[in-house]
Amino acid sequence: MKTMAAGKFKAQCLAVMDEVQLKREPVLVTKNGKPVAKLVPLDLPDEDPLDAFRFPGKIEIVGDIMAPIYTDEELDEFFERSADQLK
Repeated sequence: MKTMAAGKFKAQCLAVMDEVQLKREPVLVTKNGKPVAKLVPLDLPDEDPLDAFRFPGKIEIVGDIMAPIYTDEELDEFFERSADQLK
């Protein structure tokens, strides 16, 4: 565990907090050489990896998102036209 004097902690507080969060290692803060506080990372519940892709109130799903975009007939027409263009 890292130990830091209170004066140094005061001067670098935000950077120390970022480091504790990133490295998940506590920091012991001392005053006159005696421990007075310990900064520890907060235990948060595991985040859902899909949270980054969620936009509450920004997106509205309309219709069946699993249904095919094109009908079988539309796909047949597309492939026929594509084959004709290659000739």
